[in-house]
Amino acid sequence: MNDTIANIATSLGVGAISIIRVSGLDAIKLVNKIFKGKDLEKVHSHTIHYGYIVDKEEIIDEVLVTIMRAPKTYTKEDVVEVNCHGGIASTKKVLELLLNNGCRLAEAGEFTKRAFLNGRIDLLEAEAVSDLINSETELERKVAINSLNGNLSTLIKKIRDDLLKIISNIEVNIDYPEYLDIYEVTINDLKEKIPNIEKELKELVENYETSKILYNGITVAIVGRPNVGKSSLLNKLLNYEKAIVTDIPGTTRDIVEGVVYLDGIKLQFIDTAGIRKTSDVVEKIGVEKSLNIIKDANLVLVLLNNNEKLTKEDEDLINKTKDKTKILVVNKNDLSEEINLHNYNFENIVSINTIDDDGIEPLKNKIKELFNFDKIKNSDFTYITNVRHINTIKECLNTIEEIKQELSETVEIDIIEIGLKQIWNNLGIIIGDYYDEELLDNLFKNFCVGK
Repeated sequence: MNDTIANIATSLGVGAISIIRVSGLDAIKLVNKIFKGKDLEKVHSHTIHYGYIVDKEEIIDEVLVTIMRAPKTYTKEDVVEVNCHGGIASTKKVLELLLNNGCRLAEAGEFTKRAFLNGRIDLLEAEAVSDLINSETELERKVAINSLNGNLSTLIKKIRDDLLKIISNIEVNIDYPEYLDIYEVTINDLKEKIPNIEKELKELVENYETSKILYNGITVAIVGRPNVGKSSLLNKLLNYEKAIVTDIPGTTRDIVEGVVYLDGIKLQFIDTAGIRKTSDVVEKIGVEKSLNIIKDANLVLVLLNNNEKLTKEDEDLINKTKDKTKILVVNKNDLSEEINLHNYNFENIVSINTIDDDGIEPLKNKIKELFNFDKIKNSDFTYITNVRHINTIKECLNTIEEIKQELSETVEIDIIEIGLKQIWNNLGIIIGDYYDEELLDNLFKNFCVGK
């Protein structure tokens, strides 16, 4: 990291302003070589200066240059930001001049990588930068900014500190058994303390399921036999005509999808082909796709007709979805009731009709209830969102199970210490106390250029 890097920090295109960011030991000196105005090497930190970027005697652009001296910068290095007009040609020319005068083109995510390596942020906070940039909803933004502010890191560090106190006491007991006034860690002490650590780790795993909803949304399959109103329901939920609606059974031969945001959470609705036995080759393929979608969906809306008795196809579909989170949606409640659900013990039934939108809001409310939207909105948003991290937490919990078994068998305490150290080290990997270059390269290559 002894060189000075530069890259465009804003989206390249026509706009009011483009920003070229420069970071490194010679950042100010190298920008100063192509700047016509004040001597940037003599100005105060965190100041902005008007002038021109020049190529020898030719003026390239009229700019504002921000000077930020280490260590109070994003990378903890000297950082210069050149604010030029947002044209593609001028932005590229300014970057070209910087590269010709000694800067190296920054790789994707390299500014944030330097912030991590220089100790300004830990690995969790670095990854939160990418999450914040890619946030699509307000709730995603809240989770990302919570991690960026260090709340999740603080929780991980607190667990590590608790472990370190136990490990340190065990080490002292082993190394200095002759000191009688030193607190001695016993098997009973560990039986009291380990469950508290286990509880905090389990909460992180449980909250991960919530974070998956926030980031991935909820996949909702709308299923039923042909002509029960699946496409009409999809159109009502999306509030526009997405699917073709006719009175002809089997109109929907393929999958039709649409997305809405309900209280900031993405719902991906999938209108499936009507499920029935058919000799039509194309329709048969659609039915197979529908059955596969049921397997992968987070929620299934099983659509039934209020004015018809349950058919064998309806009953088969109810049985096929018995292990899924589902809502029975009884359509056409404006017609005479012929359906009989008394033989079934269903908790989640919503009655609707798609003519005047009756029941659409109660259906949305039932979805919110099933997925605890109120709990999500009122949470503190301290969530792990990364699969790699959650797998590490699960490894820690597996190690805790082994430790609990050892405690029940009264294994020597120095053997138990090995497991405690393993947990402490694994948690350190999450926040970046331990890392390898390959991990960092893979992590930061997914960042946008200039960040």
